[in-house]
Amino acid sequence: MAASNITFIGPSPDQIRQMGDKATARKLAKERGVPTVPGSPGPVASLEDAQEIAGKIGFPVIIKASAGGGGKGMRGANEADQFGQAFTLAKQEALAAFGSDEVYIEKYLARPRHIEIQIMGDTHGKVMHLCERDCSVQRRHQKLVEEAPSPAVDQTLREDIGDAAVKLAEGIGYVGAGTIEFLLDSDGSFYFMEMNTRIQVEHPVTEMCTNFDLVKEQIAVAAGAPLSFVMNGNRLRGHAIECRVNAEDPGRNFQPSPGLITAYHPPGGPGVRVDTHIYAGYTVPPYYDSLLAKVIVHGNTRTEALARMRQALDSFIIEGVTTTIPFLGRVMRHPDFVAGKVDTKFLEREPHLLKDPA
Repeated sequence: MAASNITFIGPSPDQIRQMGDKATARKLAKERGVPTVPGSPGPVASLEDAQEIAGKIGFPVIIKASAGGGGKGMRGANEADQFGQAFTLAKQEALAAFGSDEVYIEKYLARPRHIEIQIMGDTHGKVMHLCERDCSVQRRHQKLVEEAPSPAVDQTLREDIGDAAVKLAEGIGYVGAGTIEFLLDSDGSFYFMEMNTRIQVEHPVTEMCTNFDLVKEQIAVAAGAPLSFVMNGNRLRGHAIECRVNAEDPGRNFQPSPGLITAYHPPGGPGVRVDTHIYAGYTVPPYYDSLLAKVIVHGNTRTEALARMRQALDSFIIEGVTTTIPFLGRVMRHPDFVAGKVDTKFLEREPHLLKDPA
């Protein structure tokens, strides 16, 4: 791209390589003083070395693909007897999914929240963050619901975790939009998990509660403009929630549901945004990600945003394929979610949410 005098919108290839490999990213985070989950300092080659490291940090542990993402190449082991098989399977899955069987090991946190920080850097060496997103409602390590700000993060923690994210991004001179992801333990400790060197599916919730156009800003930054202002978690306005609508059947372990969409009527009204590519007559193919639409709402308070999301999901009509809309409506009404008391194991503890009560 550079040789052709074309400017790429986003981070440099070197930054993508540095942060795209999770083991390398962990090493960089530790060098910058950013907290990381106890684990191996980098990829682990042999089962013997892996067993020794797992024994030192203590079970349970999780084995992750260095080049991984989306929950692929990830296996847990609750005790030493399970470790050998989990290690072998993780390496096989990593090789099949990413072309590399390198894996690393981390201490397994029992009930963490998934908190990520939206950052933006310019070509003048300045990096800022635009508060956190809470992505704790997941299935198979893939996000289903995102909200900003997190109901579990106060201003002090927001500053601490935001400063850590900025420190790491500054360390590589990051340019453009990116997300630095953390696990938040129940005692308030947070640990770096990975960085996504791109704009993410859930970026609209940040846009809605900061009134900041991330796509416009990253184009301006790529053109050489300085950041239009430095926010660092301030200037929050209200609360935003995003639900990912997939062509899947939650009652059948989120089995994909390809086919012809026979009717499509999206929700609307104040504070409601729908990002989608589908229409009545569109055929959902079986070959790709099953994401059909993102429903994003904004309210002056979290309570108002929740009410708005329930109404939006209740009025969203997609016929012809099975979707996650009814399931998401049940999540929005669950007492724990309403109270903001969820973690990444929420759906494992509440399997009834996957089934249609009718």
